[in-house]
Amino acid sequence: MKISYLFAIFVIILSSCATKKDLAYFDDIKDVKSGKLLSSDYQIKIEPNDELTIWVSSLVPEASIQFNNIAPSRMEKEMTDVTTTARSLNYIVDKAGCIDFPVLGEIKVEGMTTMELKKYLVERISKIVKEPQVYVVLQNFKVNVLGEVKEPKAISVTSEKFSVFDALAGCGDLTEYGRRDGVIVIRQTPEGETIYQRLNLHDSSITGSPFFYLKQNDVVYVEPNDIKQDNSKYNQNNGFKLSVISTIVSAVSVISSLIIALSIK
Repeated sequence: MKISYLFAIFVIILSSCATKKDLAYFDDIKDVKSGKLLSSDYQIKIEPNDELTIWVSSLVPEASIQFNNIAPSRMEKEMTDVTTTARSLNYIVDKAGCIDFPVLGEIKVEGMTTMELKKYLVERISKIVKEPQVYVVLQNFKVNVLGEVKEPKAISVTSEKFSVFDALAGCGDLTEYGRRDGVIVIRQTPEGETIYQRLNLHDSSITGSPFFYLKQNDVVYVEPNDIKQDNSKYNQNNGFKLSVISTIVSAVSVISSLIIALSIK
């Protein structure tokens, strides 16, 4: 038992030393007062199965109603219910990367940004309606954050520029047992492949990685450090030992009870 206590003390001491060293971000520029970080060519592109909200308005509402995915007879009623209206104006991008848009018909939207789609629709609708206003929003931008963070969860993103640091901050940051050099971003490509990239938060060059800014349905996983894994193994081993000891004690107790009962008889 003394050896177990000594091991526990050793793990605690090692943990306090290791985590202090491992908690910092951007170690490579800690002694640099100012500078310029790398940037990536980042743009959220529309993909199959994405959900888009598209709303068209103009100076003459009656003229733009036909371009909205809603029956004219329901327009006045729906406009009083923002939630219902938004749901009514949603379009699901099909497997071919297209949406079926009122009046304009099938439009290939895969590979476009929301701004590019907005510009395209304005150009097309301007031929029919004077000075149209088009509103395009990607509705299914969500990321899942798992592992050694203080509050693992799925995050609904309201901005189209959302970094790994934004995701970690949204979960309360890493725990002291999270590996700063072991943050993995898992991504599904439009072709159906699952790819991943390991990011080292000690290294400032990650800001130039195509995985630094997240895309819809990305998964961010923070690996546990060696201290956490050693603690887990230690706890499991001790749990097993306690279980064995408990079983033995119970067995001895039953046998003792039987011996005493037989002795009395």
